[in-house]
Amino acid sequence: MTRQRLVGPGETNAVSFEFFPPKTAEMEAQLWKAIGRLAPLQPHFVSVTYGAGGSTRDRTHATVKRLVDETELKPAAHLTCVGAPRAEIDTVIADYWAAGVRHIVALRGDMPNAGEGYAAHGDGYQSTAELVSAIKRIAPFEVSVSAYPEKHPDSPSLEWDIGILKAKIDAGATRAITQFAFDYDVFARLRDRAKAAGIEVPIVPGLMPTTNFKGVARMASRCGAGIPDWLSALYDGLDNDLESRKLVASAVLVEQVRLLRAEGFDQFHFYTLNQAELTLAVCTCWASSRHKRSRRSPHD
Repeated sequence: MTRQRLVGPGETNAVSFEFFPPKTAEMEAQLWKAIGRLAPLQPHFVSVTYGAGGSTRDRTHATVKRLVDETELKPAAHLTCVGAPRAEIDTVIADYWAAGVRHIVALRGDMPNAGEGYAAHGDGYQSTAELVSAIKRIAPFEVSVSAYPEKHPDSPSLEWDIGILKAKIDAGATRAITQFAFDYDVFARLRDRAKAAGIEVPIVPGLMPTTNFKGVARMASRCGAGIPDWLSALYDGLDNDLESRKLVASAVLVEQVRLLRAEGFDQFHFYTLNQAELTLAVCTCWASSRHKRSRRSPHD
């Protein structure tokens, strides 16, 4: 198979993909089918999520370990500091290094019960910045962290979020991956605010497919992401029309990438939901358009 790269030779790949650990044998087969289809795109890394309260820790570790052992991909394991003492988290960090993992996505995490207010473990790390410091102390991991274009639900303001982000970067993180959003300008505003605060690391837009629009809307309401009226209107009347929803989702995602590239973004993180088709279509379309432009003569 000919591998399609989204950037030129010698450059760092511009995309990363996110998966979640499977709960059943059927879901595991679906996950590895998706990984097999997306691997030829040679992403910069692929991340594996961590359930609320650390509920998927063993499954996350197993998935990441298999990625290390059986693929050429570079896995990034999600790790949260909620619900566990420092010693337990430190053991997880050391185990990842021993397993060959060199990249961690460090997150505060959510409480195990939906709607429960966040409370740090009495013997645990009190913030993501503390967790990042611990990771860097234990081993020289690459560390990515999260950022919120439209404000974290628990934060009083965007300025508060920027202060938290800066603390995470100062602790040693080298990349911020954003929560998903749909209006491209919120990403640009976050990047500009971060730069004004002295944050120089890449701010990587997180992009969510909208094929299951109702499910995405539920996720958005929980994490503080806005659903624009124009996006809702595109899905009016399509509840029972999966093929049309796929076409709309592809068009929305391609347009997001186009607009964000025009704003100067050159890295993208795709929340795949363990499905390959839409992410593969968008990345291949993008690669094809870049290739065609590069072949044009200056006088075309």
